[in-house]
Amino acid sequence: MMSQYKVLGAALAATCLTPMPALAETSTEVASVQEQLRLAQQQIAELQAQLDRLQAQVNAQQDSQARTDANASAATSTAEQALALAKSTQQQASRPATVPDSLKWAAETRLSGRMYFNVSHVSHKVNGSKTGNSDNGGGYNIKRFYLGVDHRFDDTFSANLTTDVSAISGVGQSLYIKKAYLQAALSPAFVVQVGSADLPWIPYVESIYGYRHIEQTVSDRTKFGTSADWGVHVKGELAEGLINYQLSAIDGAGYRDPRFSHTIDFEGRVSAKFSDFHVAVGGYYGKLGRNVQGSAPLRNYQRINALVAYQGKIAKLPVTLGAEYFHSKNKAFNTSSPILSSSSPDSADGYSIFASVAPFEKWSVFARHDVTDPSNELNSALRNRYSNVGIQYTPAKIINMALVYKRERAHSGAFSTSSLQSGVIGCSTVAVLVCSGSGSYDEFGLYGQFRF
Repeated sequence: MMSQYKVLGAALAATCLTPMPALAETSTEVASVQEQLRLAQQQIAELQAQLDRLQAQVNAQQDSQARTDANASAATSTAEQALALAKSTQQQASRPATVPDSLKWAAETRLSGRMYFNVSHVSHKVNGSKTGNSDNGGGYNIKRFYLGVDHRFDDTFSANLTTDVSAISGVGQSLYIKKAYLQAALSPAFVVQVGSADLPWIPYVESIYGYRHIEQTVSDRTKFGTSADWGVHVKGELAEGLINYQLSAIDGAGYRDPRFSHTIDFEGRVSAKFSDFHVAVGGYYGKLGRNVQGSAPLRNYQRINALVAYQGKIAKLPVTLGAEYFHSKNKAFNTSSPILSSSSPDSADGYSIFASVAPFEKWSVFARHDVTDPSNELNSALRNRYSNVGIQYTPAKIINMALVYKRERAHSGAFSTSSLQSGVIGCSTVAVLVCSGSGSYDEFGLYGQFRF
């Protein structure tokens, strides 16, 4: 900009210092001088216009710089205000929400529910002929509906109440209290539950099997065990979750039949998880809650359980493989009582092999096969075989839908299992330890669960 002023000044100086010719006496010379003066004035006017334009540019640049400085200052101020607001919001979010005293109970209470249902067709036969039982044919059934309430009192104490609506043959839908307990979580290694709560074995196996809504596990399906009972339950995790245990001192008759007894039954489990592998052993000892005043002497019912399973990926596909085994002694045939001390002893064995794979997202394929010998001593010929296979779709986390085929067979006897819609399976329409022939139970349909 200064160089432009210097050029303009030099031009003015050159114009003013240009030597003027001597005045002529003639008119021609006067005219020439006037023309030179006019030209000089014209140059001065043009230079003045250039100077004005340059001054205007300088003024515009100064105004623009002033506006830029003002905008920058305003932007800096706005950013500082936004940062202060963000810090204030973060501090408020990190503070615990203030809940009115009248609503604190609701903030610490959780409602949950789970329903098992199926729409299926059944063909139930004895010695090749349909039995005439009410389960032959098709229909819709709700096998279970659980409604639970959990409440947390503080970091240590909590409580649970879970109701169970289930289908009872000949009765319809019946309502029970499945779980009702007070819990004290003294540490991850020592949790105490008092009341009716999950027992050590069956719920543990169900959590690995993953298809309880399709069928109960083998010791539950054949009624050699139950999933919950009234008593005191102690459980926990050791070695950062590597070892898991539970011990329950219970009534023994199951959650549907709380009762007083002269003796206490015990059920326990110890399990370990190594990477993707699960290993567990468990056991039961007692009189199943039947050692009451005036009863005849009973043998002690005993059961041993074992499980090995793998839950991981094979060829990048989620896979579950497992095998469960049980051996029991002294359970009276087709009842929930131990054998009388005066009667001959008996034992039973059963195992289950299960597998599932998820070839696509939201889809899985599963299969299972059970073999049970319900009476090794009194009727060693009695056999029970159960299988299922299916494909499942999970459109959302709250629902599973599976197309399933089930087949169950029994021969040389007839007894009740939980997989039946009603009645017994085998060579008779009523429970009998020994009879000639066999029975079959085939079912095909849509099974599912809904949970929240």
